[in-house]
Amino acid sequence: MSSISHESLSNRYYYVDVTAVDDLKTGERIFVETDSQTIVVFNIGGDFFAIEDVCSHDQGPLGDGEVCDHEIHCPRHGASFDVRTGRVLSLPAITDIQNYPVRVANGMIQLGLPAEE
Repeated sequence: MSSISHESLSNRYYYVDVTAVDDLKTGERIFVETDSQTIVVFNIGGDFFAIEDVCSHDQGPLGDGEVCDHEIHCPRHGASFDVRTGRVLSLPAITDIQNYPVRVANGMIQLGLPAEE
């Protein structure tokens, strides 16, 4: 798992460096621990997406599930979600999950976390 190393404030999010772009190859994912949760960052075809590592069906881990196109399937009960939006796509889950903005800056993948107001 990666740890967060750098913070900067931008709009409603502050961005933290996750890893170098070259270190997360297409088809790979990385788990990022924050103070309150685990977030999964995916490289799908050179585009980066991030979702919380929790299936809304039973609060089990989601990040190790099989990914096909932009859809991740929960390894426990098969619910699926869109990694771009967190939108639930199939039962048994009925509630969307949190997604997070991701950007690339100075060769680093950066994860946007909600800024406290």
